[in-house]
Amino acid sequence: MFEKNLRFAYLLDFYGSVLDEHTEAVMKAYYDDDLSLSEVAAGVGISRQGVRHVIKRGEEQLEFLEERLGLAKGHENIDEALAKLRMIAEALPSSVGEAKDKILELATVIEENN
Repeated sequence: MFEKNLRFAYLLDFYGSVLDEHTEAVMKAYYDDDLSLSEVAAGVGISRQGVRHVIKRGEEQLEFLEERLGLAKGHENIDEALAKLRMIAEALPSSVGEAKDKILELATVIEENN
C-alpha cells in the first residue's frame, strides 16, 4: 500500500515551485487537496500508476532539495528557538516587565517575518 507521508506536504510548501508544473500540480492534488491516486489520475488524465510514479519522483526531488538547502529544517529550528524565547520571557519576574514585553515583541516580529 502506498501511504502518505505528510512530511512531503511540508516540504512541498518550501520547494513546490521548484518542481516542474505537472509534478507540482499532481503532488498538491495528492497532499494538499487530499485526493486519492485514482482521483488525481482522473483529474490529470494519466493512470493511477502514472500518478504514483510522478509522486515518487517528486518526493525524491523534495528530499534532494531539503538535503542540499535545509530550508524546512531551518524553519523548524527558528520555530523551536522562538518557543524557547517566549518560554524564557514568560518565566521572567514581573519586576522586569518592560524587558519582558520587549522580548515578546521581538519574538512576534521574528514570527511575522519567518
